[in-house]
Order: sequence, then C-alpha cells, then structure tokens
Amino acid sequence: MQYPPNLRVIRVACSGMIDPEIVVYALSNGIDGIIGIGCRLGECHYLEGNEKAKAREQAIRIVLANGGIDPDRFRMEYLSSAESARFVEVVTNFVGEIKALGPNPLRQQKAADIVAR
Repeated sequence: MQYPPNLRVIRVACSGMIDPEIVVYALSNGIDGIIGIGCRLGECHYLEGNEKAKAREQAIRIVLANGGIDPDRFRMEYLSSAESARFVEVVTNFVGEIKALGPNPLRQQKAADIVAR
C-alpha cells in the first residue's frame, strides 16, 4: 500500500503529545495541512492521550480560524495500528482536500517577506 508521496510522517509516542502551539506555528508559517492520527478513542496505549488530543482539536481549530487560517487545514483522526488500508484512505483523502484548498496563502506571504528583506 502506498500513501501520497507529499505526506511527511512525524512520529510521536502519543497523539496527546501533539502540541497545539506547534500546529499553529507550522500552519502560520506556510505548511499546507496537518493531520494528527492517534489510537482509536478508548483504546489509547497511554490510557487517555487520545482523549487529550480530541479535547485539544476543537481549541486548535478555533485558534486557527481566529488567526485567519482555514481550520480545515488541520484534522485529527483515530485509527487502530492494524488499519493500514484505512490509514492510506484517510491520508489520501486529506491530501486531496488540502490540494483542493490550494497552497497555504501564508506560505506565499512568508516568501514575499523574505524577498523584501
């Protein structure tokens, strides 16, 4: 099975370790999209890490919207590690949705700021 080649996987021990500041920082600096994938709800290897991630998800989306970043550029999904076909489906769909949104406008703004220096 193959997932889109423009997807970069960054592993963390638990989805509860996904720092909202890093998500906002990355998207505000031009990353096109971020998808966090954790254990199925109720099946966290670290007991409640995925519940923590789930609670942060809506807050992150609100911060993004308030900062002028389309909140659809961020998503959380919850899968079992045995669901490789579902993983490929989820990330392929997400990449398609991000492509439909187009490049992050903040990337172009950052590039213009660099050229202006």
